[in-house]
Amino acid sequence: MNFPTLMRTTALAAATLCSLSTQAADWSDTSIGYRYGTDFAEPFNDSAISKNILNLSHVSGYKYGTNFFNADLLMSDYKDSPTTAGVPNELSAGQEVYVVYRNTVDLSKVTDSSYKFGPVRGTGITAGFDFNTKSGDGYNSKKRMLVAGPTFMIDVPGFLNVSLLALWESNAPSGHPQRYTYDTHAMLTGAWGVPIGSLPLSFEGFANFIAAKGKNEFGGDTAAETNIDMQVMYDLSGVMGAKPKTFRVGLEYQWWKNKFGNNSDGPAGKGAFAKTSMVRAEYHF
Repeated sequence: MNFPTLMRTTALAAATLCSLSTQAADWSDTSIGYRYGTDFAEPFNDSAISKNILNLSHVSGYKYGTNFFNADLLMSDYKDSPTTAGVPNELSAGQEVYVVYRNTVDLSKVTDSSYKFGPVRGTGITAGFDFNTKSGDGYNSKKRMLVAGPTFMIDVPGFLNVSLLALWESNAPSGHPQRYTYDTHAMLTGAWGVPIGSLPLSFEGFANFIAAKGKNEFGGDTAAETNIDMQVMYDLSGVMGAKPKTFRVGLEYQWWKNKFGNNSDGPAGKGAFAKTSMVRAEYHF
């Protein structure tokens, strides 16, 4: 499947999922967004890369739990491309679609029993998948990953969910026609959205701490990775005469060490350690 076809397929699947989830949901929030930064990094590439990112996100609650879906279309500048004699090819650029889906079943809603303890207000079981496809950078990732494990919902204003997930990941990049499967590995992950007092501001994001996944497809060792992505968002809906949380803008920062399991102290170089500032805008409907 070529890249434009996959983008259309992903958009159709996302629209269908959001439509079906909304019909069955007790509540839902769907948004389209845009973010931009000039200091993205990619393993085995020492250049600072600019990216425009379009986003479709959907979260909803139903009788037994919650759904989360997110699709990013990441469009890089020419620096995210194979080099010719050490110089990036200005006629090409990387393009990527990255999709995440998670379903969390709330055990208290299923069993009609309480699973509260300490700061934990609820316990669930989360399952889902990631997949991506990327073109233009020479590696051309085709990641597929299934995830499953327990989730603990922490009692804070807004939400804070902490999960311990098992990851079953594979890839089939260029030069590897047969899909390569990594060792099953673990991820400790947190996702949060916390209001900042009574201000029209919120602190949001996620943090993933991912164990090493054995050998990579070239026979080298992988490294444990840390990916922290956080943003402060301002609700400007009142200024625009819209209902709250319709239009939001903010600043975002990503700190990603050993990106995709590539050791930033090894051959992958400084491109495996991203420290990226972004601007972000969202429209919710």
